[in-house]
Amino acid sequence: MASLDIEGVTKAFGSTKVLHGIDLAIHDGEMVVIVGASGCGKSTLLRIVAGLETATTGAVKIDKVDVTPLEPADRDIAMVFQTYALYPHMSVFDNMAYGLKIRGLPKPEIRARVQEAADLLSIGQLLERKPRQLSGGQRQRVAMGRAIVRHPKLFLFDEPLSNLDAKLRVQMRAEIRRLQKRLKVTSLFVTHDQVEAMTLGDRLVVMHEGRAAQIGTPMEVWAKPADTYVASFIGSPAMNLLPATLVQGGAAAQLANGTVWPLTDGPRPGGEGLAVTIGIRPEHLLPDAAGLPITVELAEPLGSETVLHGRLADGTALTARIPGIAATETISVSPEAGALHVFDAGTGKRLDP
Repeated sequence: MASLDIEGVTKAFGSTKVLHGIDLAIHDGEMVVIVGASGCGKSTLLRIVAGLETATTGAVKIDKVDVTPLEPADRDIAMVFQTYALYPHMSVFDNMAYGLKIRGLPKPEIRARVQEAADLLSIGQLLERKPRQLSGGQRQRVAMGRAIVRHPKLFLFDEPLSNLDAKLRVQMRAEIRRLQKRLKVTSLFVTHDQVEAMTLGDRLVVMHEGRAAQIGTPMEVWAKPADTYVASFIGSPAMNLLPATLVQGGAAAQLANGTVWPLTDGPRPGGEGLAVTIGIRPEHLLPDAAGLPITVELAEPLGSETVLHGRLADGTALTARIPGIAATETISVSPEAGALHVFDAGTGKRLDP
């Protein structure tokens, strides 16, 4: 087990800067998930931690020791890739044991470590098979087993579930979280899937255009997104974002159609007339005959609830998540008390009371 410190890391490819000074401290035994859209720099950051890329500036420290100049093999880390990276001509046992053989460990210890990892992953019966004889989920377990047998200080996961079908992905992310908690190995996990991020991480790093837009626990990021990008990225369906103006001395927001929503948790700085963006999650919109009318364009019945996709009179898109069956062409909604998020319209940054 180990701590990981990323200090002021930047990365440029020629004149193109892809990381703009990342600072992150990961505690011993913690699972941190880096999440963001394609091209945000999350995989580049992981590769810098692994030593597969060189940072332009900054440092990577494992257990307070600067490993920035070290080769990947000297950092005592194990990496699980999206593509499994198994040797096709080797058995499962040999794939898992290969790194240990290279390090010159005694055969009895190698066999014991492989058997222990195989039992943890429920693949003990597959040790004599070749990768081509395995399903996608089984191959991913072998790739994880190859990492586990090394007893590394740090696990790095680079979108390891992307190639699996939806059902298996859910199963495997639960498996990864269970194993990480049991082994208590410090882990850094990269994904573009915000559901994976929310369910796996002790903390999240939401990346946007090479910067850490927000770092916090899953519930902190969900409940208090730092800006409009985080607000729209975390949550499914995505948060509704509506242009508005502060009124009543900053204690209420007036939408474009004149509807006024009180900010029950307190007035916002900037006061009267400030242009803002109001965020409201679909599940926090409640049916209200006197509320905001929506013309429904698509209804998605999910059994216990229905997701309604529609538009306001001015054409602004709005999504509501209504309990029960709500197959209707129009509906009026109002926000749940205290559920509004307020962002500065210019900077996109969160405005708290």
